[in-house]
Amino acid sequence: MSRPSLILAPGKDKAVLRRHPWIFSGAVRKRVGNPQEGDMVDVYGADGKWLAAGHFQDESIICKVLSFDTPDVDPEAHPEFWRERVHQAVEYRRRLGFFDLKETNVFRLVHAEGDYLPGLVADYYNGVLVLQAHSVGMHRTFPLLAQLFAEELPLKSIFDKSSTTIPGGGTEDGYIWGVEPKEWEICEDGNRLLINFFEGQKTGFFVDQRENRHLVSTLSQGRRVLNCFGYTGGFSLGALKGGASYVETVDISKKAIELCNRNVLLNYGTQAPHKGVVADVLQYLDTVSDQFDLIILDPPAFAKNHRSLQQGLKGYRNINQKAMEKIRPGGLLFTFSCSQAVSRDDFQTMCFTAAANANRKVRIVRQLPHAMDHPVSIYHPEGEYLKGLLLSIE
Repeated sequence: MSRPSLILAPGKDKAVLRRHPWIFSGAVRKRVGNPQEGDMVDVYGADGKWLAAGHFQDESIICKVLSFDTPDVDPEAHPEFWRERVHQAVEYRRRLGFFDLKETNVFRLVHAEGDYLPGLVADYYNGVLVLQAHSVGMHRTFPLLAQLFAEELPLKSIFDKSSTTIPGGGTEDGYIWGVEPKEWEICEDGNRLLINFFEGQKTGFFVDQRENRHLVSTLSQGRRVLNCFGYTGGFSLGALKGGASYVETVDISKKAIELCNRNVLLNYGTQAPHKGVVADVLQYLDTVSDQFDLIILDPPAFAKNHRSLQQGLKGYRNINQKAMEKIRPGGLLFTFSCSQAVSRDDFQTMCFTAAANANRKVRIVRQLPHAMDHPVSIYHPEGEYLKGLLLSIE
């Protein structure tokens, strides 16, 4: 045991043997070598058998596993391990045709556990790669990862967007490789969008909703559309492209609405049937009558963890009930949760309660997951964080 290690308690190795990439602190009997936040650690069973290697975290998920097959994962001593993981992630998107799309040049390149790199999100924005670390250990590998991604792809820039996601903070967002534009333009489904990597949410945009925005586009012809929690207008642009007669984008962030208005202007000019509104969504819904026949609810994560699950579900129920009460008969409601703590069953039950309280006839038209560039490891179902439903409201 040359580096710090975790010794599991007897009978606590079942999840590891099933290749689940999270080791919980309650499964650990002993720490050896005094591991610190971000250190590489080995995981051993109670019988002394090596089981896995990964990044140490001083929290309930005490280790995020990088490998169940080899202990040779140290980025300095074994960069080939990381090179292969990066290559596999890129090749997966190549096989699915993401680099060949004609009207879209933004997609997820690394989806954490779904690409066997827990703690790392990497999104590709028309030649700019945004890296976001969700663990100290993964953030320490960024110099190597930047080098490997630059070798693998013809990139213009690499941006570190980890200031709000690393436990304990201590880092600033900024470019770590290549040119340094303050603002960047991408294309999604034929719509041009301006991205501000410094001020934008997530990695700058909500990449996971691409296919759902396209679906909105196909269903918007002649409809009046209300896009709630609209951010910089991705769903609104989809609705306008699909021929919506009127689109309203509501977000509490003034900067988001300003960028939304610029995006609408960039694509559809000054005569676009669009209005951006800076407001609290729940309060704004109180002012709405039945003038909308397609409503989109894409709120932030109301339940950050299981401790806040019930409060989060209450928040989702309130906005869904209000939208169901306000939408025109025959209307379509796109509703989402990006809370990992909220299961698919939790979300559907919440929608059932909202429908019953609103006293509306509601049918499920379609489940709305995230897109193919967000693969989910079969050993880690928690990776399926985005839940959505398309509902028909009578």
